[in-house]
Amino acid sequence: MANREWEAARARLEDAHAFLKVDDLIAQASELDELMASPGFWDDAQNAQKVSKEAADVKESIAEYEAAASKLDDAAAAYELAGEDEAFMAEYEEAMAELSRMLDGLEVSSWFSGRFDKGGAILSINPGQGGLEAQDWTEMLYRMYRKYAESKGWAVTVLDLVPGEGIGLDKATIQIEGKNAFGMLGSEAGVHRLVRISPTDDKKRRHTTFAGVEVLPILPDDIEVELNPADVRVDVYRSSGPGGQCVNTTDSAVRLTHLPTGIVVTCQNEKSQLQNKEAAFRVLKAKLYELEERKRQEEIDGLRGEKMDNSFGSQIRNYVLYPYQMVKDTRTGMETGNVDAVLDGDLEEFVIGYHKWKATS
Repeated sequence: MANREWEAARARLEDAHAFLKVDDLIAQASELDELMASPGFWDDAQNAQKVSKEAADVKESIAEYEAAASKLDDAAAAYELAGEDEAFMAEYEEAMAELSRMLDGLEVSSWFSGRFDKGGAILSINPGQGGLEAQDWTEMLYRMYRKYAESKGWAVTVLDLVPGEGIGLDKATIQIEGKNAFGMLGSEAGVHRLVRISPTDDKKRRHTTFAGVEVLPILPDDIEVELNPADVRVDVYRSSGPGGQCVNTTDSAVRLTHLPTGIVVTCQNEKSQLQNKEAAFRVLKAKLYELEERKRQEEIDGLRGEKMDNSFGSQIRNYVLYPYQMVKDTRTGMETGNVDAVLDGDLEEFVIGYHKWKATS
């Protein structure tokens, strides 16, 4: 057919076939199926689970490509029928709109080729400059990221919520599991700045507040992190926030202090001390892995990485509620006046915008 819009979509689909290496994925799926059908495969439960997940991910990628190809055919059929009956033009336009969304999704998947990009993430939020305001801002960001993760169909597990002094949160750590979660949320790591009329200021003055967001990968079981138990001090204490049954009457919360680096990790939202300890060690290992990777990269580059403060001049995104309303990313220049929607978890435009900018810069 000669329709330019359809031809452009077909070209995008051909590009997706190339960068996703669909033929290789089909061959890989066949090999994994043979492996899972081999005798004794399920005897090693841990390896079987890993291979099964890999097979499911590969088949999902194939299915997404095939669904887009099928939608392209649907659009072509509807366009041809529209030549005889204009009523089919609405069906064509609907198919093309859906196809565009599918192709965008395939393109997004191609950006995440890093070792951990396709897996889950551990996201932590800490207040910066701004006192009580910063704690309130931390809670607002926590809610925003929970809403965003839920809109993506990702599973969210609260690892640690530390209430602030009077309002907000002094710290929030959540585990987010879903396709490309770590890769996508990489756009959010950094300092976030809020400008608004303070709800705690009797004189209704404008305040500027900061919070820092850290994003770490959930490390697969086959990743080895050197961690000497003798280097870790384990403290247990009574939970200060919501959690499982009896957390306010038992010492279920766990604090880990890695003595050589001074890294401190807390977890208090699981139902038992053992679960909190396991979750805390998972976060600690991720932090240590990230620390070693950063040191290694600094040696390669011959540079010393500069850690930005949670303060003015280092922010990656501004959220202005007064005297006007705007959210603007300082890296990509992307902005919107619909601040309420963003704070309610509508982040996709900023996340995708960042990765498009990163891919082309």
